[in-house]
Amino acid sequence: MRGRKVKPGALSTSASAVLVDIDSRGLLSDNNTRQAIVVKDIMMQNLTELIGTRAHWRDAPAPMTVLSLWPEKAPGALGSGSLHEPQLTVHLPAPSLNTGCAMIVNPGGGYRSLASDHEGLQVALWLNRHGIAAFVLRYRLGPQYPTSISTSDGQRAVRLVRANAAAFAVDPERLGMLGFSAGGHLTMAVAVVDDLADWPDAIATEADAVDAVSAVPNFLVPIYAVTNGAHRGRKPLEYFPVDTRVTPQTPPTFIVHTHQDEIVPARQATLLYDALLKVGVATELHIFNQGEHGLGLMPGDPDVAQWCALLLQWLCRHGFLTAAKRTEVSGSVTIDGEPFAMGWVTLLPHEPTHPLARVRITAAQQGSFTLFETNGPVAGEHTVEVYVVSRKYPPDGVGDYSMAEPQRYRCVRRITPGARLDLSLDWNDFSPA
Repeated sequence: MRGRKVKPGALSTSASAVLVDIDSRGLLSDNNTRQAIVVKDIMMQNLTELIGTRAHWRDAPAPMTVLSLWPEKAPGALGSGSLHEPQLTVHLPAPSLNTGCAMIVNPGGGYRSLASDHEGLQVALWLNRHGIAAFVLRYRLGPQYPTSISTSDGQRAVRLVRANAAAFAVDPERLGMLGFSAGGHLTMAVAVVDDLADWPDAIATEADAVDAVSAVPNFLVPIYAVTNGAHRGRKPLEYFPVDTRVTPQTPPTFIVHTHQDEIVPARQATLLYDALLKVGVATELHIFNQGEHGLGLMPGDPDVAQWCALLLQWLCRHGFLTAAKRTEVSGSVTIDGEPFAMGWVTLLPHEPTHPLARVRITAAQQGSFTLFETNGPVAGEHTVEVYVVSRKYPPDGVGDYSMAEPQRYRCVRRITPGARLDLSLDWNDFSPA
């Protein structure tokens, strides 16, 4: 969407889109930073009014800020107009919801079009409702532009948001990229292609301040993405392999696909998962049986739509929804003075954006445990749950039963850095889970 450029001090609440220019360094100027803040307030006010009047959704788009990726003509541009001018539309959450997390959203369309409604704007507004800032990318497409140009647009988008993170009230170290289909291929390409200058069709660019920051997102969300065109049997050059380029430094990745996808087979997802597993990247894969290609948020199928809630849980578990740091916790659990055979200690934070933490305990550990900082809790109030699932460890070959139902103990504790969590319990403290 295009809108009129706004001179400083001339912002109007009637504008449906506001073009915010970046200076010669690629950064928002002080004036533009103030504009962005004002625009954010107007966006939220107008969006609330639109939600309150449902009929308006048919004929009145939500107001938004439009940000060009380059202050002048995009490198390698073959003309002028929308197809040659990559941009971001900016969608910010209400300040009271803001987690500091942000995502660049890449709509799909086979590198020929952009499904910018159900794989763009609707996704951005869903993310906003969960406190996540969203930036929908319009990248340049084939056949006029090779995939290397689309990748360049994607990397520039990451740099641009990260360089101007303060203006958008987001954390530059909690910036991810989410993409559908070809946009999912682009998501992976942005993260795994090191130096586009080495490509045969590379375009010479003049570096600015934005180019000094990293173009690698902090996490990746490829949704029914093409990951290897040759393996798929279609467009091997356009969909160059990203699975063969992953390394141990590739960001954590959340993969979604459907078994019924006939356009991009689910093998494309397992190919990527296997590659990430091999190099030790934190990865989660969900393949739903139902669902055709191009499902977006999938409001028409509540089963497949669960990928949205699963993504939010994954983001929280990996600490992307909070700036608070994890801490190491050590402790012990005994029952009637003895270590229990097998179970878990789980710490459930009272702050919903903080990650849960849990550790498995067996008799071999004599009741002691350590949650290391990497997967530990964030300091604060937690519900502590102790689960016991067996009175025998290790299991024997007889197969006698020792416990009909898992047993659970609950209490509330404040977790503080360096403090121990020692629980001396008896079986009367437990109840069936």
